[in-house]
Amino acid sequence: MRALARVASAAAALALLLTGCTSGDAPHDSGTIRLRFQSLAWQTESVEANKELVAEWNAAHPDVQVDYVQGSWDSVHDQLLTSFEGGEAPDIIHDASDDLADFAYGGYLADLRTLLPDRLRSDIPAESWRTTTFDEGIYGVPFLQEPKVLIANTRLLKKAGVRIPTPERPWSWTEFREVSRKLTGKGTYGVAWPLKEPVSITLNMGLSDGGQLFHRGADGTVDLRFEQGDRVVPDTVHAQVNTDRSAARSALGMGGSDTLPGLFGGKYAMVPLGFAYRQQVVEQAPEGFEWSVLPMPAGRDGTAQGVSPQTLSVAEDSPHKKEAVAFLDFLLSPRNMVRLAEGDWMLPTGTKALADPALHTAENGWATGTALAENLRPAPAQSVRGYPEWKDKVATPALQEYYSGAIGLGDLKKRLVTDGNRVLARYQR
Repeated sequence: MRALARVASAAAALALLLTGCTSGDAPHDSGTIRLRFQSLAWQTESVEANKELVAEWNAAHPDVQVDYVQGSWDSVHDQLLTSFEGGEAPDIIHDASDDLADFAYGGYLADLRTLLPDRLRSDIPAESWRTTTFDEGIYGVPFLQEPKVLIANTRLLKKAGVRIPTPERPWSWTEFREVSRKLTGKGTYGVAWPLKEPVSITLNMGLSDGGQLFHRGADGTVDLRFEQGDRVVPDTVHAQVNTDRSAARSALGMGGSDTLPGLFGGKYAMVPLGFAYRQQVVEQAPEGFEWSVLPMPAGRDGTAQGVSPQTLSVAEDSPHKKEAVAFLDFLLSPRNMVRLAEGDWMLPTGTKALADPALHTAENGWATGTALAENLRPAPAQSVRGYPEWKDKVATPALQEYYSGAIGLGDLKKRLVTDGNRVLARYQR
């Protein structure tokens, strides 16, 4: 989602400057509590859904009013850090679970364990709560999640006569390579891997084959080990690009949106993308374009994959934590969680919302996504301090070079593990 939101970052950053985050920016009625809710919603439907829900809350709660503040995915980490250190953080904070660790350990986020209502606590599965749990404290409510799927050109799949996978009977990684070769022909690649940001998909899809990479010891320290299960995505992509020639080399430096014209034009038969990209397909595909949503390949652990859910947290410095959590309980009721999920074209974490018939239709691949929900797991590096630096300085360039064929598997392992452990060690002294 962060890559998707880049097109809106400049406008959102300007909005932050104009709106500000201090409580003095909004008028205060005598006796009225005012909460600042910084939302990172950026798609039109999602922004509308969030603003509508804020308006509904305000109409029903005259004594506790919520002010909507627009944030940006591209700048949220630095912006929040500045606002935390300056004592001007919003009361309610929209973020992603893989961005919370440093804020949680730094004491900037409230531990919600004693504040969460039983309804909300029990409605969201334990696997999702693990993504916002640090040293046993809960520092955010995971509410939306996005599995990776294959967006495919249906006509090309039918023409090649390949077996169409389902969540109940997905392709194996080996079969996926075979299918990609069959789909490759004059002017067409079987698959395009948009790997401008390669780390997340490499780690998250590695869970399907038992990959973990980050290993936490009994003393709480984390070390990196590149084992057999961690190889499934690197080996597959490397082979498709450099051996099979079934994956487009030019796509390796692309973001997800960059591949859509090639998908529509028949240059790529399949593209692995986040579930929310379906909205762009609906809005941008030429008339008559037939497309399908397929599950990602399965390994020894089936269709398991890692996710970093979107989260809602409360600032530790907020003087109105109880009221802030009451607003979260309203915002994340089953009915409202469905509205947020539909607005963002993602899956809700809540079990009651996920069971809503509106999210189980065949139209636009909703049923495929909901069928994958039970196998979603916390991203492997979810609570690892130092992960952002490892990702940016070590893993991203190493994976990009390996996928392009510039380095071999031995060099990849050395850089991910040896160089990576040096980075993690600085955060674990």
